[in-house]
Amino acid sequence: MAELLQFLVSGVTVGAIYAAVALGFTLIYNATGVVNFAQGEFVVIGGLTAAALIGAGVPPLIAAPLAVLAGLVVGLLLYRLAIRPAGQAPLVSLIIITIGASIFLRGAMQMVFDKQIHRYDGFSGEAPIGFLGATILPQSLWIIGGSLVVFAFLAWFMGHTRAGRGIRATASNRLAAALVGINTRAAMNLSFALSAAIGALAGVLATPVTFTSYDVGVLVALKGFSATMLGGVGSAQGALAGGLLIGLIEALTAGYVSSDYKDAAAFVVILAVLFLRPQGLFGARMTERV
Repeated sequence: MAELLQFLVSGVTVGAIYAAVALGFTLIYNATGVVNFAQGEFVVIGGLTAAALIGAGVPPLIAAPLAVLAGLVVGLLLYRLAIRPAGQAPLVSLIIITIGASIFLRGAMQMVFDKQIHRYDGFSGEAPIGFLGATILPQSLWIIGGSLVVFAFLAWFMGHTRAGRGIRATASNRLAAALVGINTRAAMNLSFALSAAIGALAGVLATPVTFTSYDVGVLVALKGFSATMLGGVGSAQGALAGGLLIGLIEALTAGYVSSDYKDAAAFVVILAVLFLRPQGLFGARMTERV
């Protein structure tokens, strides 16, 4: 029982990271229809920036928000310098632009930081907490709590604020939103900024547990995108559930089968779900009248 509980705790911790990345994917997709494959690099930017600041003597409670701010600024620059100039380019072209941005950011981080693996102490220390025979790192609680706070914030922001409703209206029909007075350009800027900040926050919270380096963003992005597909593209609830499910599948496979198969097991389950329910677990079935 203690062994199973340990695997579940590990799975939920890693799954919460995937869920945060998936929420960033969902926010961008809902606003623009674009899948931003540079999302994983924002996670790395957050972790590496926090590690560099803490290593320079900045207190963690100051370094963390500065790292999130750094991710937000890079997200804005990505939109203004790469996405917005493309204008009404085909969707595939915009996705390729985000892949190119991912490669560029990876090289830039290698130059600004280094090729080494980085980490720092957890925000609440390193002493593990015992629970029914399982061991929980205090930082795991920060990761899980952070993902839940992000989910709750997005649900409130998108449903109860003027800016959030503007993003939703822009996503639904950009021309119609502009005609009724919504600043669609500001909505797009805001969506990219929030998505990047969410990714950077995930990196800040996860680095004490998972460590980070300049080249881990690709795998993080793939897992976050997989969580998005599993839960249902465009669904915040699906992003949260998909991330947690992938984390649990990986942890149980690594614990009871082999760690060599944990990545494969998660993708096999995703493929099975998509064959049986192409819209994902929480996605709505789309119909188009022709």
